[in-house]
Amino acid sequence: MIELYYYPSNASFAPHVVLNELGVPFQLRLVDRDKEQHKSPEFLKINPNGLLPALRDTRQGELVMSETAAILLHLADTHPEAGLMPPLGSAERATAYKWLMWLTNTLQPTIITSYYPDRFVAPGNSAGSAEVKQQAQVRAAAQLDLLAAEFDRHGGPFVLGERFSVLDPFAFMLCRWTRNFSDPARRRPALAAFLERMAQRPALLRTIETEKLPQPWF
Repeated sequence: MIELYYYPSNASFAPHVVLNELGVPFQLRLVDRDKEQHKSPEFLKINPNGLLPALRDTRQGELVMSETAAILLHLADTHPEAGLMPPLGSAERATAYKWLMWLTNTLQPTIITSYYPDRFVAPGNSAGSAEVKQQAQVRAAAQLDLLAAEFDRHGGPFVLGERFSVLDPFAFMLCRWTRNFSDPARRRPALAAFLERMAQRPALLRTIETEKLPQPWF
């Protein structure tokens, strides 16, 4: 059995979508961040980082995973019939690695900085916090331009071109997080079209319904 520890609209959203895409049995385990359950001793035994998502896969002993990108790769690798990653050793697989690492190491931290600017300044430095937030959104806008340029370059409907992959729920999630930014992802025609396409996928709609996410979705 696969168990996904999640909280609505958090980084668990992308693995949740992928599980729905796969159509395999899984159980959701709500970790209520509003009640700081992600800092509870029980959850810290699962993920000592105190972050979501976490995934338990009892099909392989007592495998417990964290980190969104790693969970997505695990789901793709353990369900090869779904074709959610290009073949191992191919140029397409290398490109997928590049963009997956970019999403998790470049775009995601920039967006997170905008949401939690106080983490990067001394306590009580409200002016510094506001500046960090503003500059993070400026950097996010430039990074979203790069993602949009990749769609323009290959002309395909998905991050990797014609192939739907685990990168697409991840990219949708991150673009969704910018919906209240001064320059959100949807202002770029290529990304707006991508988000609209993704919002028509049954698996993504099922995830949104389960997590009870309000409009606007992006």
